[in-house]
Amino acid sequence: MKTLLLIFVLTASAVAAFAEPAEWTEPFPPHRIAGNLYYVGSKDLASYLVATPEGHILINSSLETSVPLIRASIEELGFRFTDVKILLISHAHSDHCAGSAEILKLTKAQYCVMAEDAEAVENGGPKRSRLMASYLQFPPAKVDRRLKDGEAVSLGGSTLTARRTPGHTPGCTTWTMEVEDAGRTLKAVIIGSPNVNPGYRLVNNEEYPNMGTDYEQTFAVLKGLSVDLFLGAHGACYGMIEKHAQLDQTEGARNPF
Repeated sequence: MKTLLLIFVLTASAVAAFAEPAEWTEPFPPHRIAGNLYYVGSKDLASYLVATPEGHILINSSLETSVPLIRASIEELGFRFTDVKILLISHAHSDHCAGSAEILKLTKAQYCVMAEDAEAVENGGPKRSRLMASYLQFPPAKVDRRLKDGEAVSLGGSTLTARRTPGHTPGCTTWTMEVEDAGRTLKAVIIGSPNVNPGYRLVNNEEYPNMGTDYEQTFAVLKGLSVDLFLGAHGACYGMIEKHAQLDQTEGARNPF
């Protein structure tokens, strides 16, 4: 009986530890960041739309339950959800890619993923892991294009460059692009996730032997990037809520981002 009680307590603790924060699913006003780059995510799970005359690029599908929210945000901005032609993600964790299968079904978009994360995406998570974290499991989705570090994804005059910034996952990706805004060319950086999650082992990790050195590579890459618009896979990474509160879309106003 004591053993069963202990198992119950440990299981309940594990579920609680991986409970989704409320801000992950709470709607947030979609808004233009600069030029043709828009925010279409929740209060914390960041999704971005790059709108072009030939269709749109969506970055991060978030959770399975996020898809209606993302669709509503895109349509509130005056764009058609079904015009999403390319889907990208920051990395293969459920809070950034679990909605991909549904979005691909609805839009028939091309799915482009960094090669080192592609297998996990197609398997619905890593084949083996000592971590039981819920973010490692999600609906599998077919990858149409496996990217290498430095490769470009282009549509309708807009180009995003995939920079491999591994550690958080082997194929964690930081996206960079130039945005034309009010006569200026701004360099946008949508950082993957450089944080170290609970349970990660940076040294002597049999499942991910190079995790520590991968993080070193990531920090070096990030330090070398030029940036005007600093963005991230979570709104909290760049103070999204606070900056949005300062947003004034009138001509000539200062852009808080």
